[in-house]
Amino acid sequence: MFSFPNILTGMNLICGIASILATLAGRIDLSPFFLFAAMGFDFLDGFIARKLNKSGPMGKQLDSLADMVSFGLAPGIIVMVMIIVGVHDGLIPPHDYNYESTSYTWFQIQAWMQAIFYNVPNHFDATIKYLPFVALIIPFLAMFRLAKFNIDENQSDQFIGVPTPLNTLFILFLPLFFCTKFPAWNNQDSWVLLLFNCYSITLITGLFSLLMIAKVPLIALKFKNFGWTDNKFRYLLLLFALISFILFYLWSIPIIVFLYIMLSLIENRQKKTNEIQS
Repeated sequence: MFSFPNILTGMNLICGIASILATLAGRIDLSPFFLFAAMGFDFLDGFIARKLNKSGPMGKQLDSLADMVSFGLAPGIIVMVMIIVGVHDGLIPPHDYNYESTSYTWFQIQAWMQAIFYNVPNHFDATIKYLPFVALIIPFLAMFRLAKFNIDENQSDQFIGVPTPLNTLFILFLPLFFCTKFPAWNNQDSWVLLLFNCYSITLITGLFSLLMIAKVPLIALKFKNFGWTDNKFRYLLLLFALISFILFYLWSIPIIVFLYIMLSLIENRQKKTNEIQS
């Protein structure tokens, strides 16, 4: 039961819990890095289990339970807080407001909690104060995505629907960009401010999360061999990801996610064409 791969799965779970605690404390500058660590443990547990021939049904169940926390609940809480933070257009009061992003986030969380639980009148009016709960669609859909993955034998060499770690990666762009650009937030382009509006965040993350249960075949980064013919789209994805990170830094996160989906669609179309021709 306590094999090395399963312990790594447990570390994935612990990182997810740590991310949730950090997010609720307003430390959205730290919470993404706990989830990056969770992704690392999520990759390592499966890789080492295959190398040590320790793969089994228990490991598969543990993996999904840990993923439900790290890539279901934790990103849902992050989006909930980002919606809370995004209630103000422009987010930051001008001129003499000199708090750090984490202090600002903490004050916004406190104001929302006062409004939602104690009916304290503030800028979270009756219509807006319930909007953050929409973020719970992420763990809700992740639950179905993970359960389906456990029983679907057609996902051994490809995914059907966006994997929960990829959905989480997309979501992590929001707090990372916000914290990095916070000191000059009012100087951001108008379309950036619109993107971080609470309604925009709600709509974008909701629509993207629906892709977790969409019947769309996507690339699985599992190498059965390292030949070019069988893995060309995997190699292209890794190459484009590296180039994007070098050129665009934080913006590389949504770019990589978009490239992943596009390359997956191209690969799937190519497979169908080859099947028809054969």
